[in-house]
Amino acid sequence: MTARRELANAIRALSMDAVQKAKSGHPGAPMGMADIAEVLWNDFLSHNPTNPKWPNRDRFILSNGHGSMLIYSLLHLSGYDLPMDELKKFRQLHSRTPGHPEYGYTPGVETTTGPLGQGIANGVGMAIAERMLAGQFNRDGHHIVDHYTYVFMGDGCMMEGISHEACSLAGTLGLGKLIAFWDDNGISIDGHVEGWFTDDTAARFEAYGWHVVRGVDGHDAEAIAKAVREARSVNDKPTLICTKTVIGFGAPNLCGTHDCHGAPLGDTEIAATRRNLGWNHAPFEIPSEIYAGWDAKEKGEAAESAWNDKFAAYKAAHPKLAAEFERRVAGDLPANWEAAITDHIEAVNAKADSPATRKASQNSLTTIAGIMPELVGGSADLAPSNLTTWPDCRALTATESDANYIHYGVREFAMAALMNGITLHGGFRPFGGTFLMFSEYARNALRMSALMKVPSIYVFTHDSIGLGEDGPTHQPVEQVSTLRLMPNMNVWRPADAVETAVAWRSAIESKQTPTSLILSRQGLPHQERDATQMAHIARGGYVLKESSGSPDLILIATGSEVALAMGAAAELEGKGKSVRVVSMPCSEIFDAQDAAYKESVLPTGVTARVAVEAGVTGFWHKYVGLRGAVVGIDRFGESAPDKHLFEEFGFTVDNVVKTAESL
Repeated sequence: MTARRELANAIRALSMDAVQKAKSGHPGAPMGMADIAEVLWNDFLSHNPTNPKWPNRDRFILSNGHGSMLIYSLLHLSGYDLPMDELKKFRQLHSRTPGHPEYGYTPGVETTTGPLGQGIANGVGMAIAERMLAGQFNRDGHHIVDHYTYVFMGDGCMMEGISHEACSLAGTLGLGKLIAFWDDNGISIDGHVEGWFTDDTAARFEAYGWHVVRGVDGHDAEAIAKAVREARSVNDKPTLICTKTVIGFGAPNLCGTHDCHGAPLGDTEIAATRRNLGWNHAPFEIPSEIYAGWDAKEKGEAAESAWNDKFAAYKAAHPKLAAEFERRVAGDLPANWEAAITDHIEAVNAKADSPATRKASQNSLTTIAGIMPELVGGSADLAPSNLTTWPDCRALTATESDANYIHYGVREFAMAALMNGITLHGGFRPFGGTFLMFSEYARNALRMSALMKVPSIYVFTHDSIGLGEDGPTHQPVEQVSTLRLMPNMNVWRPADAVETAVAWRSAIESKQTPTSLILSRQGLPHQERDATQMAHIARGGYVLKESSGSPDLILIATGSEVALAMGAAAELEGKGKSVRVVSMPCSEIFDAQDAAYKESVLPTGVTARVAVEAGVTGFWHKYVGLRGAVVGIDRFGESAPDKHLFEEFGFTVDNVVKTAESL
């Protein structure tokens, strides 16, 4: 047996033992890809187990995240802080080895994977970030940003639509530092894939503009190494290495079948596998010579030390650039951020304009881009409608790397997943835009942002039936409420330009929570506020109009409906009622306030409450209670000018007044 095969067999043994102990998991992929992983990690991957956050490390992503014992084995064997006890706790509560790799749980895991196809999309985002960061910071003789992104994927990743979106864009952009390995084992959960997956995958990737290395034996170390060397020699295209493997390699009775895909091998088969592989060691026992063959700490520390020397020379030659690089990699805001964004918000308030909030958003991001060179914009082919560009933005292309804007094309899902990858890479704060209705296409990547605590920023415009003539296919009704149901997602629906500017500030300052900005197509009137009200916008909900006395009624509204609530309050006050208006631009942040503040805004003694929002009504009952009412829309819209639609569906001052009076 070759020494390389013995090293790979350590992965196989750990994977089958951990899955067996957990009584669940996926041993097939780790056992099948072990030889590929051994070559990549020992011969090519530049990383430092003692510093998993070294900025110039290569990124490794296991897109087929169900095979998580592959990456846990690699991290443990190569010297990361992942002791054997954690492998023994695979898939158990509070372990650092969850069923799928999770960012933030395990040192060395670059992103959460499991929803198939998103890992490769994250990898495209990381490769984009490497390319743009190099374009902005590298100088002649000083290449401080110079690393690869490697991705493992299986047949499932190839079938998922997001991989088509992301890989198409990767080819167009010529991401030469992106190298993906396709584990072509012909097996998925249902069995042999020829009944449902017969694409000419290599030809498809060549059509995308990728360099493709075909027909690599995924169990031949030299063939694998040769393919990687070829991939690294191609600088103007991403590379797909097509590796033919046997799922569950080494298991004499189950290899090559779907029976080893997602279930333990069983004690009898594991014993037979040990004999078949010549692995004469007890479960979870790794000989010292195997550990020595895998240990990457010394090599990794040397690589980082060499890079530190390069960075020191860079710092001497370009001190301002070096300081900016260090700030951005650390994720710190610019030193002038607080003063500059405060001045911007005050200027917006003083101007008292009444634009659509999508336009107010563009005005704010133009200012923010001038403060934050790390801001990276983008849109899914809707920039003129989302208003996500600004005068000094520079588009990323196959030949232009010093960029801060990405044309994602009609690829909403990929856009969101790429943004997650860009954020995870570090050095940038990305935002991406589309119509709110099409947040549905991107939904799972938004969820991954929230789950990973990655503060990506989503700009969703055309926020209601106010979209008008495009009709119900484009008019969001349930989307705002369903976004609010997502844990760890801040959803801002601002009422005017001032609230929009504050929403942008909140999004930029957020460290662990993504933000969805819900913006209008139509102009919204400026609301007058005193200094206290201005300060309270950032608390997510506040009293925009105080009642003339102790309130008889509270009107709660967001976005375009705030002006409607203000009009209704004026009419009700004229009828002798005492009415308070609460603007609730971000319910998640309001809910996080202390009890005293929430009581000051929504006193429990006032049970007559009406919420007004051009969307489904169910969400609002937690604020209005069983004795309150909601003016909303619990059906799909119609195609007509926005003015007629608002009248048709009861979004008028008269209807709000009538609803309030019925209480």
